[in-house]
Amino acid sequence: MTALVAVQYRGLAGALGADSLAALAENPAIRTLFGPPVGLDTAGGFTVWRTGTVLAVLVGIWAASTATRLTRGDEEAGRWDLLLAGRLRLPSLVARVLVVLLGASAVVGAAGGLGLVVAGAPVSGSVLFTACLAGTGMVGSALGVLCAQLFADRRSASGVAVAVLLAGLLARMVSDGVPALAWLAWFTPFGLLGRAAPFAEDRWLPLLVLAVLVTAVAVLAVALATGRDVGHGRLAGRDRRTAPSRLLTSLPGLAVHRTGRPLAGWATGAMAYFLLIGLLATTMTEFLRDNPAFADLAAQAGFAQLVSVEGYVSALYTLLAVVIGAFTASRVAATAADETAGRLALLYSRPVSRARWAATEAAAVTLAAVGLAAATGLAAWAGTAWVDAGLGLGDAVTGALSVLPVALLCLGAALAALGWAPAAVLAIGVLPAVGGYLLIVFADTFGWPRAVRWFSPFAHLNDVPAEPWNVAGGIGMLAVAVALATAGCLGYARRDLAG
Repeated sequence: MTALVAVQYRGLAGALGADSLAALAENPAIRTLFGPPVGLDTAGGFTVWRTGTVLAVLVGIWAASTATRLTRGDEEAGRWDLLLAGRLRLPSLVARVLVVLLGASAVVGAAGGLGLVVAGAPVSGSVLFTACLAGTGMVGSALGVLCAQLFADRRSASGVAVAVLLAGLLARMVSDGVPALAWLAWFTPFGLLGRAAPFAEDRWLPLLVLAVLVTAVAVLAVALATGRDVGHGRLAGRDRRTAPSRLLTSLPGLAVHRTGRPLAGWATGAMAYFLLIGLLATTMTEFLRDNPAFADLAAQAGFAQLVSVEGYVSALYTLLAVVIGAFTASRVAATAADETAGRLALLYSRPVSRARWAATEAAAVTLAAVGLAAATGLAAWAGTAWVDAGLGLGDAVTGALSVLPVALLCLGAALAALGWAPAAVLAIGVLPAVGGYLLIVFADTFGWPRAVRWFSPFAHLNDVPAEPWNVAGGIGMLAVAVALATAGCLGYARRDLAG
């Protein structure tokens, strides 16, 4: 990604001009979404500004999720019992896993910097960007290990670690959008990346602060492992008797019960982001109308309608398809994980077929995806209504619902993987959304043949509400999703259980 953006910039720098870059740097909405625009007159600076936050979020969340899987996940599944039966103590094992995770974060960060060097960016700025990106991954790793010591189950540990990282991203947005709160940037790795300003001022002090943050969280994580019982967390829940949920009296109720908490977390994050998108609608559209150079570049990338509020919102709904697709795939991946850990053994000992359970949970996830899309559309409408942008409630919700065929395609792919490749459910499940998005971006960027572009699900979506629904494309994707889901349920019923 870094190499691609840096190469693209060289072909666009002449079209932008100094005045356009200055207007970009002064726009408050741009600063809020992407961070302070500095060094935009260089390929490296523009690349860091355009991709730095996105890559840092991806690396941080990946590191936190991997950390909880390798610590609390393995401990919860009993895979640490034999290791800890010998001379190796729990704090030592936690520390060794943490060292490996920190090294892995450094490798991922180096990949981002290497892309810049290959594209011809100066080495000094590339090294600083590498250190910031790696440091963000290290914070995620240490935070994941820390939460693994606090909570007795991996889901809670992962949820809290990711929530803290996203709270840091929100703090970065607030610090860049509200000058009076600029000091918040020094307490989050995402804000420190902007303060380091690679390829512009090349400040190394934020990197020192980032190192202190990593060290503090890592030391605390190892310290909390000392004296802790294996299989338990520091934050033990209160012992209290609660009435069992009435949802547990039926198979559909169990599927809804399992989906409720994850849906609440995903909906909160998506609604917060699209509320912000709605609040910035008028600022962004006015900026594009006042700066034709950027509007022309958006049109060349396939976003010709960004100058209107409807076009602006519909273009960003493309990202919503990726989010909901990842949600649906993650729920099927949770089923695969529960199967491996033996948590479904009691359920399957009853007169419940595996195909029936997979279909029941798929139906619950489908309803959850519809609710997630509708809630996100409602949040986008609320933001535009606050700034009087003129977007109707029906248009906002309809546009959000229009991306559901891509999300359901991810659900079908995940179910197919559950039946035939259970070790790769999440990777295969997100492929239609993530792979399809990358395919259409590359096809539009490099002018690939139309036949190649056709294989991306996003080529069969219209920009709703700026455009009418593509009914044929939606029906076609739903048909493929149903076929994949059916094949997956059949394979799931025939194969041996894992675990």
